[in-house]
Amino acid sequence: MKQETIQVRGTSVPLYRVHTLVIGSGAASLNAADRLHEFGITDLAIVTEDLEGGTSRNTGSDKQTYYKLAVASPTPDSPYEMAQALFSGGSMHGDIALVESVCSLEAFYHLLGIGIPFPANRYGGIVGYKTDHDPKDRGTSMGPYTSRVMVESLLREVQRRGIPIFDHHHVVKLLVKEGRALGAVGIDVNRLDDGTYGLVLFIAENTVFGVGGPGGIYEASVYPSVHTGAIGLALEAGAEAVNLTESQYGLASIRFRWNVSGTYQQVIPRYISIDPNGGDPEEFLRPYFSSLGDMCSAVFLKGYQWPFDPRKILNQGSSLIDILVYRETVLKGRKVFLDYRNNPGETLSGNRSGKSELFRFEDLSPEAYTYLEKSEALFGRPIDRLEKMNPLAIELYKSHGIDLYQEPLEIAVCAQHNNGGLSADLWWESTNVDRLFPVGEVNGTHGVYRPGGSALNSGQVGSLRAARKISEVYNRSDLSPSIWQETAFKGTEEILRIIETILDPAHGTDASVDKYRREFQRRMTQTGAHIRSLDTVRKAAREALEQVGRFTSVRIQSLQDLPVALQNRHLVVAHAAYLSAIEAYLEAGGGSRGSYLVMDPEGTRIHPALEPEWMFKPEDEAFRDRLLLSVWNEGRFSHRFVPRRPIPMEEYWFETTWQAHREKKYYQERGRGV
Repeated sequence: MKQETIQVRGTSVPLYRVHTLVIGSGAASLNAADRLHEFGITDLAIVTEDLEGGTSRNTGSDKQTYYKLAVASPTPDSPYEMAQALFSGGSMHGDIALVESVCSLEAFYHLLGIGIPFPANRYGGIVGYKTDHDPKDRGTSMGPYTSRVMVESLLREVQRRGIPIFDHHHVVKLLVKEGRALGAVGIDVNRLDDGTYGLVLFIAENTVFGVGGPGGIYEASVYPSVHTGAIGLALEAGAEAVNLTESQYGLASIRFRWNVSGTYQQVIPRYISIDPNGGDPEEFLRPYFSSLGDMCSAVFLKGYQWPFDPRKILNQGSSLIDILVYRETVLKGRKVFLDYRNNPGETLSGNRSGKSELFRFEDLSPEAYTYLEKSEALFGRPIDRLEKMNPLAIELYKSHGIDLYQEPLEIAVCAQHNNGGLSADLWWESTNVDRLFPVGEVNGTHGVYRPGGSALNSGQVGSLRAARKISEVYNRSDLSPSIWQETAFKGTEEILRIIETILDPAHGTDASVDKYRREFQRRMTQTGAHIRSLDTVRKAAREALEQVGRFTSVRIQSLQDLPVALQNRHLVVAHAAYLSAIEAYLEAGGGSRGSYLVMDPEGTRIHPALEPEWMFKPEDEAFRDRLLLSVWNEGRFSHRFVPRRPIPMEEYWFETTWQAHREKKYYQERGRGV
C-alpha cells in the first residue's frame, strides 16, 4: 500500500493506493480478504464504518442456521439437488444456484479449518437438520450467534495476516470510470475537524463491496441499529441491481432488535396491544380465529413459519398474525407486545370481549401439542415453558435490559433480509461495472424464497469466488494515474462541495438529518415493506425521487452530523430504487409472493372479519421465471425483466476440463448482463 496526497480545491486529501480494497467487515468481506491473502494478493486494505458493527456480528436468531451440502446424513445429497432447492424458490439463475451448491463445502470447510466449532458427531460428521424451504439435512448451527462466531474467527485470520484495517471510515462515494471501479472516497470520522472534513481517497485495482443489506431505509427494522447498508453508493455509480422487490419481513422485538422466532413463539405467548398512552389493553388476535386453540396453534407455528408469507394467511394461517400486528401498529398507531407472564385468553382490563377463556393444551393442534409434549413443556405459563425449553432465550433479553419475567416484549413486523441486491456474474463481479465485486447480502443472488441459512453460505461462496477471480485474472498492479486521477479528483471535489453546501448557515433549511432520515424510513415501511399496493407505491416512488433531489437543502448544525448526513445521501437513493423497482413489478402485473402482500380490490378476501379493503392479489407464478433488473440513469431508475437461466446440466470430460483449468480459460469469462 502506498500513501500520498492529492490537492482538491486547496485541501490536501490523504490518498492510499492498494491492489484490492475491501469495503465492509462482515463475514463475507473478511473472508474475501482472508482468501485473497491466501491466494497471493497481499496488497490489501479493509475499510469499515465500525469493526464492531454490521449485521454479521450483531444479529442471530433462536438457532442461526448455516446452509450447505449435507455431509453427515444417511439420506443421499448432491450438488444438483441442492442447486434445485435454491433454484426452485423462483427468480434465481440456475448457474448461480449451482455455484453456491458446488462451492458450499469448500467454503464451509475453510471455516472449520480456521477453528469454527460447528457441531460434529463422534465420526467427525457435521450433523445437520432440515431448514425452511429445503427437504434435506443441510442446516447446521452454533446456536444464536453463528454469524458472530464466523466474524470473530475470520477477523483473527485477517489480523494474523497483518491486513490493514481502516476502522471508523465511512465510504461516501464509489469511483467508477467508463464501467470500471477505481476505488472510493471516504471520511475518517476521527478527523472531521482537521480542516479536511476527514476526507480520504482509496485507489484500487479491484473493489470488493461487502456493505450488507439496506437496514437503514426502514423505520421498522430488525437489522442492528449499528448497520445501515450502503447499496445506494453502487446504485448512484450506475451498478446494475436485481430483484430489489424481494425482501424478507417478520416479527421482531424493537427495543432490542431480535427476531422472535423459534421457541419465542412455540411456547405460545399472549399477544396484546395497547393505545399510545399505555391504556386499553386488548388481546387483539382472538376475534380472527374460530377458537382459542386455533389461535394458539397459529402462534405456535410462527416459530417454524417466522417470515411473513402470503401463502400462509388464508384459513387462519400463521401469517395472518403478521397482518394483524401491522394493522395494530401501523394503521391504528397502537403498540403490540408479547406477554410471557400469562397464557392467552386470560381476561384483560378493557378487553373488547370482556370475558376470559381457559387456555388448555388439549385444544392445540396435534403438531403443537406433540412438540410441547416431547419438550416436556405441557405446563405453566409461557415464561415457564421458555425457561424449560430455551433458558438462553430469556438470558439474551436480560443481557439487553429486558426481563421477560417482569415485563412484556414490544414487537413489530420488521424488515430482516434483502434477497435482491446488486447484479453480479458467476464470479460475483458486477454485471456492468468491471472489478467491482459485491459480496454478502448486498449481492442479489437469492430469488423469491430461499432456504434458511443460505445467505451465510452465499456470502462465503461469493467472497471465495471473487478472491479467485481477482487472484487469477486481475492480479497485476498497472493502474496508471492517467486512468484514475481525473475521476478521483472530480469525485472528491463533488463530496467536498456537498459538505460545504450542507454546512453553510446561509443555505438550506433547519430540518435535521434525523428528520430527513425518518421521512424516507417511514415511507419505506408504510408502502414498500410487506404490505404493498400499486397506487400507494406509485405515489411513494414519486415522493422518493423528490426527496433525493432535495438532499442538499438540509443544513447540518455541526461536523458531528456529517457522517449521518452523508449516510442519508446514499440511503435516500437506495430507498428510491427499491420503491421504483416495486412499482415496476406491480405495474407489470406481479402479485403477492415471497414475503409481501399485494393489495388488490378485485383480489382474494383475506378474512371475513377484516375491513373490505383487505383483499390481495395472488402470485402470478410466471414471474418466477424472470428477474427484474434496475439501473440508475440520468436522474431516474429504469427496469427490465430478463428470463432466468436454467441449472447447467452439461457433462464435463475430465481431460478437457483439466486442460481448461490449467489454461485458466474459465477464469477469463465475463458475464455481461444477466
